[in-house]
Amino acid sequence: MGDRETSNHSEVTDFILFGFRVHPEFHILLFLLFLLVYAMILLGNVGMMIIIMTDPQLNTPMYFFLGNLSFIDLFYSSVIAPKAMIDFWSESKSISYASCVTQLFLFVLFIVTEGFLLAVMAYDRFIAICNPLLYSVQMSTHLCAQLVAGSYFFGCISSVLQTIMTFTLPFCASRAIDHFYCDYHPLQRISCSDLYIPNIVSFFLCSIIILPTIIVIIVSYICIVSIVLKIHSTEGQKKVFSTCSSHLGVVSVLYGAIIFMYVIPDRFPELSKVASLCYTLVTPMLNPLIYSLRNKDVKEALRKILGKKNYFYLILY
Repeated sequence: MGDRETSNHSEVTDFILFGFRVHPEFHILLFLLFLLVYAMILLGNVGMMIIIMTDPQLNTPMYFFLGNLSFIDLFYSSVIAPKAMIDFWSESKSISYASCVTQLFLFVLFIVTEGFLLAVMAYDRFIAICNPLLYSVQMSTHLCAQLVAGSYFFGCISSVLQTIMTFTLPFCASRAIDHFYCDYHPLQRISCSDLYIPNIVSFFLCSIIILPTIIVIIVSYICIVSIVLKIHSTEGQKKVFSTCSSHLGVVSVLYGAIIFMYVIPDRFPELSKVASLCYTLVTPMLNPLIYSLRNKDVKEALRKILGKKNYFYLILY
């Protein structure tokens, strides 16, 4: 039996991404929708990184983390969206074994890194609001770089473990993945091996990744709220809440979609695809909008850049 499973596993050279269960006429509409969202992701996140890198006033820990968040959003959406758009026009909808491995590895790497980075950003807001006099000392450039590097490190470790665990399974039931990208739950469904141990390992990985980041975020904001309630000035309270509301919005959308995705039973694959859309495309699109529309510093930096472009335009013409 073991030899047959190994043989079946070795014969798998590609997979079929089933995608969305919609009438073929809707594929054009979905393609245009994906294209619009992906264009907004590119424009928003690249624009945010340019603004942060070019404006000296944004050379602070908060914007350093925000620039890395835009970088992560840009790349993990790019792992998913282009292939999904190609499949709307493709009849075969195939993805090679190596491409599927790469897609899963990069997606897990960036999504886990983003989770840790959001926890780091919550800690940054906690220090800035609860201990402002020592903020520049405690959130030094060296520490900020270490926190970001640590986020990528844990993302990489988690990605390696998840990818190895998934692709050592024998895929002998079918090559058709009922999803629009290579995710480990849909891949496990086409395996013919016992999934007890992989499920235990997945649960363990999710627990040590999601729980600590959620705890850091919750504790940070409990402390922030307790400080805000002690502020007698209504204007001061509004200023603090406006600073934190953007981050809370991003956290709510991302973690809400992820939790919803992984508590949905396997008998509802279409709902899991909708939840996946939230954190693969919707969240990367909304993040730069949330941070730019609710942030005076970013809006002012954008005005400066646009003002310089208009000035050079007048000189040239």
